[in-house]
Amino acid sequence: MTEKIEPADPKGFTDPANPKDVKAQTGDAVVESSKDETKDATIDPADAPEGVVEATDIGREVTADEAVDTTPVQVGERRGMFGASENGDTSGYGGLRTPILFPGNAARPYGSYFDEIADTLAARLGDGDTAYGEAVERVVVDRDELTLFVRRDHLLAIARVLRDDPALRFEMCLSVSGVHYLHEADAELHAVYHLISLTHNGRRLRLEVTAPDSDPHIPSVVKVWPSADWHERETWDMFGIIFDGHPALTRILMPDDWPGHPQRKDYPLGGIPVEYKGGTVPPPDQRRAYN
Repeated sequence: MTEKIEPADPKGFTDPANPKDVKAQTGDAVVESSKDETKDATIDPADAPEGVVEATDIGREVTADEAVDTTPVQVGERRGMFGASENGDTSGYGGLRTPILFPGNAARPYGSYFDEIADTLAARLGDGDTAYGEAVERVVVDRDELTLFVRRDHLLAIARVLRDDPALRFEMCLSVSGVHYLHEADAELHAVYHLISLTHNGRRLRLEVTAPDSDPHIPSVVKVWPSADWHERETWDMFGIIFDGHPALTRILMPDDWPGHPQRKDYPLGGIPVEYKGGTVPPPDQRRAYN
């Protein structure tokens, strides 16, 4: 007994004698294809040509020279439930050891509009005297956010391209933040720039620039983004990063004669006198005891 197969589409039908043959008829044209010929076009890495890594999501081939190590970077270890390091852990989980991981390098394709930004930036830098590979140390994509780690000598060149190129147009610098990583030798101080493109519907980009404690100098971007003026002053005030070329790099939160930079990791947390407008708060060990 032969079961009659009704076509799902009045313009085409499936031959019961050969289910693999599919004929789609539109007007007088007939196109024949086979399911065996419509397999996924993804190339098996074992069959790929030498020097080429399998490309995913998009048709662009990724060469072996572009292959990056995406392994997360361990910067420390958290002990116990709450990470207490000096006093005993009273949570009952003192034996816990959790690595503190930073995201590793991102591999192509980055996703979203990130590839377009990287490709455009590389092309525009190539038109000048700066090579993309020399200016950008690494690229990180984490939590759907793009961060370019930029060498400080090339910061201004990249900033101008990001602001002026019609395909990029990051017209506004929303903030400049500072970070102090004691564990990063010769790169302890980080300046982080948060950019937004109003032209391209709020695209966001983060730049991160490092400097050693022994030479805490980073070029100022105030001439590119005037909104960074007070943000660079605050970063200098709190972290001690010197922004070369800033029009008036003075303290903005602490008194002008304040010693040190309070948000650095090596700044003392207590036991020092705190003075403000003639008043003095004594160190904790010299304050009055009530018992």
